[in-house]
Amino acid sequence: ADFNYGADEYDAEGNEEPKALPEGSETMPYIDESPTMSPQLSARGQDSGDGVSPTPADGLGTGGERDAGKGLEMRKLVLSGFLASEEIYINQLEALLLPMKPLKATATTSQPVLTLQQIETIFYKIQDIYEIHKEFYDSLCPKVQQWDSNVTMGHLFQKLASQLGVYKAFVDNYKIALETAEKCSQSNYQFQKISEELKVKGPKDSKESHTSVTMEALLYKPIDRVTRSTLVLHDLLKHTPADHPDYPLLQDALRISQNFLSSINEDIDPRRTAVTTPKGETRQLVKDGFLVELSEGSRKLRHVFLFTDVLLCAKLKKTAVGKHQQYDCKWYVPLADLVFPSPEESEHCPQVHVIPDHELEDMKMKISAIKSEVQKEKANKGQSRAIERLKKKMFENEFWLLLNSPAIPFRIHNRNGKSYLFLLSSDYERSEWREAIQRLQKKDLQAFVLSSVELQVLTGSCFKLRTVHNIPVTSNKDDDESPGLYGFLHVIVHSAKGFKQSANLYCTLEVDSFGYFVSKAKTRVFRDTTEPQWNEEFEIELEGSQSLRILCYEKCYDKTKLNKDNNEIVDKIMGKGQIQLDPQAVQTKNWHMDVIEMNGIKVEFSMKFTSRDMSLKRTPSKKQTGVFGVKISVVTKRERSKVPYIVRQCVEEVEKRGIEEVGIYRISGVATDIQALKAVFDANNKDILVMLSDMDINAIAGTLKLYFRELPEPLLTDRLYPAFMEGIALSDPAAKENCMMHLLRSLPDPNLITFLFLLEHLKRVAEKEPINKMSLHNLATVFGPTLLRPSEGESKAHLTLASDIWSHDVMAQVQVLLYYLQHPPISFSELKRNTLYFSTDV
Repeated sequence: ADFNYGADEYDAEGNEEPKALPEGSETMPYIDESPTMSPQLSARGQDSGDGVSPTPADGLGTGGERDAGKGLEMRKLVLSGFLASEEIYINQLEALLLPMKPLKATATTSQPVLTLQQIETIFYKIQDIYEIHKEFYDSLCPKVQQWDSNVTMGHLFQKLASQLGVYKAFVDNYKIALETAEKCSQSNYQFQKISEELKVKGPKDSKESHTSVTMEALLYKPIDRVTRSTLVLHDLLKHTPADHPDYPLLQDALRISQNFLSSINEDIDPRRTAVTTPKGETRQLVKDGFLVELSEGSRKLRHVFLFTDVLLCAKLKKTAVGKHQQYDCKWYVPLADLVFPSPEESEHCPQVHVIPDHELEDMKMKISAIKSEVQKEKANKGQSRAIERLKKKMFENEFWLLLNSPAIPFRIHNRNGKSYLFLLSSDYERSEWREAIQRLQKKDLQAFVLSSVELQVLTGSCFKLRTVHNIPVTSNKDDDESPGLYGFLHVIVHSAKGFKQSANLYCTLEVDSFGYFVSKAKTRVFRDTTEPQWNEEFEIELEGSQSLRILCYEKCYDKTKLNKDNNEIVDKIMGKGQIQLDPQAVQTKNWHMDVIEMNGIKVEFSMKFTSRDMSLKRTPSKKQTGVFGVKISVVTKRERSKVPYIVRQCVEEVEKRGIEEVGIYRISGVATDIQALKAVFDANNKDILVMLSDMDINAIAGTLKLYFRELPEPLLTDRLYPAFMEGIALSDPAAKENCMMHLLRSLPDPNLITFLFLLEHLKRVAEKEPINKMSLHNLATVFGPTLLRPSEGESKAHLTLASDIWSHDVMAQVQVLLYYLQHPPISFSELKRNTLYFSTDV
């Protein structure tokens, strides 16, 4: 397979051309030409009649009505949110136009602030854009305010789209307008004062009367608006029945908008072409693969080649079609000069910039959404061009993930001065590279310097000798390759033997997902032993996984052994091993026992796999006396409490002594401890408090998660589940806010009060992220599916779908919880009192 870095817009380092970003702007001046990729989070088809169909009678939650009014309430929420943002946009344009008249008046006097030519350039087409949107707003507003199911407004959007030519003229002039405004600011103090503080009127219902914005930020708004309008059209179409008179008009408006966006994004810079070099083979290639290098502060994807006496770091040059591909050497280090700096020796360097988890998760969500679209296109015998376009988009997203997710530092140092830093996603991989280099260094190696011709010959041989041909992303996989396992792997790490001397020992477990390995679980440290007996059980979520790795470490308590690249103590790897997850062997209901041998050490473990559909089951408890598997309303009524006792106690204990525990809620507790706590809570035993205070904190966190997972119905209810999925998929922030708050108000009181209680607790946990490493996004990933995943009856519809669509559903559940976690504090009384902009009580 020919090695190719895919998209034309990328060079081999994954860089896009940098684009200037004015202050106060929300997105790049480069306009996203694919608003159709706003994720469709409903796992059901557009016309299956299973989507959200809120009706005034019983709220946003019902998914069963198949009448013509399907989705009309959702349309109103989208429109009212859009209308609110349209009002803000008109106020922004007004603020921009305000100084234009006095400036024009002074232009013909003896002391002009600006010339007429400069005014024409800076304010080019703003008046026209303002008039178009004012007319649109004035026509749409009464329709939304006097809403009924017969309202049509497709013609208004169609007219708006037909006037996009004005935006084309504005975009073409945008760069010159900015440059002119900047020059005039520098040369004229009066104009500088005007352009630094333009007063924008607040919305009608807002407490703020005015906000100050710079002219530069306001000039950017029309560019931002085109994408916004296109996203809203996409949302509206999604919630408009195909037989509604608006449907063809909105379709037409969306088509015009998308064509417009494509037409203004076509200037991609021509890339450098490479020349071929003579081939040569001198040394033996021992190992090669892709690593992310941190170079001059930014991440670059490199192909690293380990030869018998030299480590060479290269990137693939961009070549013209049909030309021979070749590598460009970035640097090399003879193995005789290569050292791994020990923590004490390594110079202190700036902290590695780690991409926030939520950005990585958002990207995974996008990838899952595109995968589902590819599956749909294939199932519908779609056009190969459409599939290719989707695959290209998927490649770009997966490439970004591969570049930005690694965070484990691996430093290579050349004795003669220069040092290089790679970032890996897995300690296993770091250990493999280090061991391979150290094995070769045992031989008698000479230091040397390659002449430019020798370096050309060696780099030329890389293309022919390489063993890893493609970037490890799923879009590079053949269709007949195994997609991997989706579901939950239960692993019990029993014990290990074969250690020569006593040590403090623990294990970690890694699995692969999205093309790279990540650490998923960690046993407790068994102190001062040669035969550790852990007997700990873990539940690991698999997302297309094919392998399980076990690493065995000796715990280091020496503070001087800090890795300066990430300020973490470096523990010594005693051994590591890997097994393939064979779908046939793993998918049995029984435990399957196995042994991994590593460096003379044997680790015993058992595992069993639960597929997605099995793990979906929420089984109501047969007896109604306990708390697990019993409806939350029954428990709170019986206890005469607003929040179940089990939730309050577990939260209190975690806040007392677990809030600084690394990986709290992510690291699994010991299964037997969790079962013991479950039994005590179910029996309402008087020893609960004593037991809680003695119990490992991860078991208490695990008990709280288990309680929510075993509720017969999810905390956010089956009834509202489809509406949460639709609400989180809205692209327009105002419509989303309107919908998501409305949904909270629709929850039964015990569910809502418990949810708000848990929300505040999780926010307090995330405040300690520098210590516990649990960000809001990490917590949303752990709790999202637990609080939202529908119960058995509701989830039947999901089971027929491909596993990647299911994982896409999980992503959406994570996004819902994350939305509320990132939201300013929500109080029960305020929520019940407030009705949001244009919202009606449904």
